[in-house]
Amino acid sequence: MPLGLGDPLQLSKSMRARLLAAVRALVSSPALAGASDGARLASVVLTAKAKVRDDYQASIWAAELGRWLGVSQSTVAHAVLPELRAAGVLGSNVATNSFGHATGLECWVIPMYRAQKAGDRRHPLALSRSELAVLLSLITVLFGPGWTPRGRSAVPAGLLAGRTGRGAATDRLGLLLMVLSTGSTGWLQLCPGSVDTGRGRPAATVARLLGCTAAAGAKVLKRLQEHGVADVVRQETGSGLLARSRVRLVPVAEARGVAVREASRVAKFAFSDLAGTASGDLEPGETGGAFVTTGIEDARRNGIAGSADLAATAQHHALHASVATPGGSLTLSCGFSGEGRGGAGGLPDRACVGEDQAADGESSVAGPGSPVAEGGPLRGEQPKESPVDEQVEQRAAGAGAGGRAKAGGWDKAQRRRRVGLPADLRLRVVLGPVAWLWERLSGWQQDQVEAAATVELARLAGLGVAPEGAARLLADRLTDRLAETGGEAMVTGPYGWLIRRGLVQRPSCTDRRCDDGIRLDTGIECENCANVLHTRRARRARIGADIDRELPGLSDRERRRVLEERLREHAVAEAEDLAWRQEQAREQQARRDAARAAAAQRGKAERAAAAAADAVRQELACEDCGQDGSAGLCEACGYRRRTEAAIVEAGMLAAAWAADLTDPVDVAAVVDHVRTTLEADVDAASRQVLERMEPGELDNDPVAAAAVLAFNALQAVEQALPEYRSSALGRLGRTAEADAEARKAYKTEQGRRWYRHNPTGADAVAAATKAAEAARAHTAEYLLAKRVEQLREQQAADAEPSAPAPWGAWLLKLATRPLEGDPTGLVIV
Repeated sequence: MPLGLGDPLQLSKSMRARLLAAVRALVSSPALAGASDGARLASVVLTAKAKVRDDYQASIWAAELGRWLGVSQSTVAHAVLPELRAAGVLGSNVATNSFGHATGLECWVIPMYRAQKAGDRRHPLALSRSELAVLLSLITVLFGPGWTPRGRSAVPAGLLAGRTGRGAATDRLGLLLMVLSTGSTGWLQLCPGSVDTGRGRPAATVARLLGCTAAAGAKVLKRLQEHGVADVVRQETGSGLLARSRVRLVPVAEARGVAVREASRVAKFAFSDLAGTASGDLEPGETGGAFVTTGIEDARRNGIAGSADLAATAQHHALHASVATPGGSLTLSCGFSGEGRGGAGGLPDRACVGEDQAADGESSVAGPGSPVAEGGPLRGEQPKESPVDEQVEQRAAGAGAGGRAKAGGWDKAQRRRRVGLPADLRLRVVLGPVAWLWERLSGWQQDQVEAAATVELARLAGLGVAPEGAARLLADRLTDRLAETGGEAMVTGPYGWLIRRGLVQRPSCTDRRCDDGIRLDTGIECENCANVLHTRRARRARIGADIDRELPGLSDRERRRVLEERLREHAVAEAEDLAWRQEQAREQQARRDAARAAAAQRGKAERAAAAAADAVRQELACEDCGQDGSAGLCEACGYRRRTEAAIVEAGMLAAAWAADLTDPVDVAAVVDHVRTTLEADVDAASRQVLERMEPGELDNDPVAAAAVLAFNALQAVEQALPEYRSSALGRLGRTAEADAEARKAYKTEQGRRWYRHNPTGADAVAAATKAAEAARAHTAEYLLAKRVEQLREQQAADAEPSAPAPWGAWLLKLATRPLEGDPTGLVIV
């Protein structure tokens, strides 16, 4: 059954959310902060055109990208692409044909490429093959330039294809974001919160989508209205006035209506809904067979569509073939499509490969078995045999253009040889300077060089080089080594040169990060190399001076011989010293490792002992109430202890200013008064808690109820503490000591040199008053601290047990005590 084409404007909720997250991740990337809308839209277009089988590479040329963005080729070449490269978002190589002529660009969107290679499918940019196809179909419908494939029906231009010039990229990016933020019925989801009432909520919504001002959003919305793709509808209120506004995306609404009306007519075809069948876009709770509510859903309910594999039935790059027929020319001048690879297997003559070719070169559509051109499958389909392997075999079998003639014992190696650089983006960057040498290698040699480059990249990462800069660093090394050799033409043995010279690090000193006197991690000159060079020159000068002093009159030749001998002897002595120091370092490292292992063992034993002690402590009963398993103190008793401590502190704060500290009776009276007051507050808080409890709740869980009551008592006391402290500071701030300190601070501040000319002025008086109040507050705090400390010392002294009184004193005390009852009564013995 042939694969039907769904409408990309009919997206499911999950697919819409997936694509919106990906587009937002691109356009709101920190790397593109401050970039133009053309650069941001270009990152979306290149992501959508990325081909999975080409390692997420997009082949395009500047004029074609300009047609997608609505700008000129010069703007793309001199503004858009440099912005993307400078931001580190785009990696590109110039694509050439077999004659070496430039045919376009091979581009990688670096954030998307890294997300795909990371393997985390939850990343917004880790789009599947079918999701990339849906995104490409959507932007084609919205602002695609349109093209006419040879022998096939023309692909119409997008809705905004005619919108070019200034602001065209902004309008296209705004329309894409609005469509992805729109529901199935076409109504744009407006932003919440307060907005600029002069512009309105629709303009604010567009502004937030694009990250611009509300005025700019209003202009974009107005231009989209003029092009007929957006419609601002103002709702009528009960009074007949127009109040709230809503935005409807006309293409989405029309696509929805057509799908519903023509559901019965299209039911006989096997439709594959772009959103419902896309691989990996189902939300949690959905099943693979769930469809959105459209006419397609009705057709599927009738059982005609059948169940299809998600990956196999998803809409791919079906609007144009993946591989083009060789030769030919563009139907449109400066059009979308170009010439493809063909059987020769070389790089494409035009960078936009096969986008205007028919499936078989004759018919306008593919056969009924699969809508795939001869050269390869659409994204998502699994061919029985890779078309790339078939092309390699064809190149190995013949000696045509781009192929290789068979040569004796090299037959097997020549068949495995690859013309292009490896598919890995990092290896393509590394081997770019030696691309000509790569083509001269056999298949086995290419594998060895690729493995050596991969190992060197991993080693550079281990030396502290950033992963994103290791490939560029290794490519610069190959460029420098080629310059030393004299160019690629001077390399007679490419394999040996790459393995033994080009890719090998050449440290000039003992530092592992040194390469030809340059630090690999920083890119600056190696300081250790400079030190080594200076040391060697100083040693040579010192030995030369010793020879001139000890053996004067030597000829230049004899002096040079003696100098070299002594330098060799010194080098041997240094090597022996280095070996000894290395042995000492190994022994010290072994001792440190042993000490570290012993410390780890001790720490493990200490942690185990602490855990055992804690387990034993957890089993202890409460010291106050005896509750089992309370770790020595239950929750309620802990709150009670804290409450008692807070009551004592409040009493001391009150006694610090209200009582005579030398009179214990006066202090005790104030403390008792404070305790009575706080206990009344605690009782009131406890009654409120008991009133809020359900009947029987106290009996169901008495332990928890007691903890709640104790906690509320603590809260009541702690809330009263600040008031007692504030009262104490206020009273102590009016004492004679505080007044004296305030007067001193007032005079001191008033007598400063910048106030001497007018000590009674407004500024001087204000500053002096402020200093006096600060001094009064500091004095009050000091007096309160000293008095509270004195009260605590008295309390500690009273708590100490006194020495027992002599027995005679006790007898005297008992003898003077009056007898109870009638003393004249009879005593019966």
